[in-house]
Amino acid sequence: MTSSTQAATEPTDPLPPGGDSGTGTGLTATELIGRSPGSLAWTRFKRDRVGIACAVTVLAFILIAFAAPLIAKLYGKDPYQLYGQDRGLLNSYGIPLKPNGGVDGDFWFGVEPNLGRDVFTLLIYGIRTSLFISLAVTIVSVVTGVLIGLVQGYMHGKVDYFLGRFSDLMLSFPQQLFFIAFTPVIVALFVSPRDEEPTYVRIVALILVQFLLGWMVVGRLVRAQVLSLREREFIEAARLSGASNWRIIRKEVLPNIWSTVLVQATLLLPANVTAEAGLSFLGVGIQPPTPDWGLLFQSGASYFESDVTFMFFPGIAMLIFVVAFNLLGDSVRDALDPKTVR
Repeated sequence: MTSSTQAATEPTDPLPPGGDSGTGTGLTATELIGRSPGSLAWTRFKRDRVGIACAVTVLAFILIAFAAPLIAKLYGKDPYQLYGQDRGLLNSYGIPLKPNGGVDGDFWFGVEPNLGRDVFTLLIYGIRTSLFISLAVTIVSVVTGVLIGLVQGYMHGKVDYFLGRFSDLMLSFPQQLFFIAFTPVIVALFVSPRDEEPTYVRIVALILVQFLLGWMVVGRLVRAQVLSLREREFIEAARLSGASNWRIIRKEVLPNIWSTVLVQATLLLPANVTAEAGLSFLGVGIQPPTPDWGLLFQSGASYFESDVTFMFFPGIAMLIFVVAFNLLGDSVRDALDPKTVR
């Protein structure tokens, strides 16, 4: 056997730890064989301890939101009953008699000033309300942004120009002022001021208002990526083979932009949560007595001097959720694109 034949038959040595030809995955050449991009991304993500901890935290919040009625049933209380007034737990000023906001074995997070509702059940139901609205806004915004971005980037020309100008117009609106001004207007379109307002109408109005000014960022990111992809060789080869535009978008373009869309969605959700809470805090979001994170802050702001404990629990909960979701977005981005430098 010649030396060249021997060299061809001998197994190659694995790459040294810390990278695969400079990609920074930390995997050997043998480990890379037959691995899909998704599998490699999952392997990188599992090695990120911060990402795993944040994923567990976010999953815990989601499970609490979905299981809020069951948790409240096991806890033995609901977010609407006025325990403080019924059991005489408040003084003449509506402040809990017991220290630390009335925290004890019966009321784990204390009772609400003035009305005397249980803070623990208000918090878990508030997470449920805020997370549902924000998740709906995120899904609708991402789907709309992806569709419009695909049309802009792939069709280009006049279609891209007019959709781009419409996107610029929507971006010119100041978001917070638009939210505050138009939420009551949209509610009035569905319910007469003389009639009682159903909760679902307010929820629909919040989703619609936040969606109208929330899809443009995703649309622009998708458009930029599609513009760069449409001139690549594999797209040209698909066109020459006679593939339809729909097939090219579905089989060639979408698989190459899904990572960008996923990362943007993980960053958009916590932003929507804080926006929804801010609207409720300002009085144009969810209305009492429906539990909501923003309403807890609104009530807490009125009593923080006499009962700071009431604002402590929802404040810590929102801080943990937003920070965990933002860090999770960073970890997902790093796992999908190992060349990214945080």
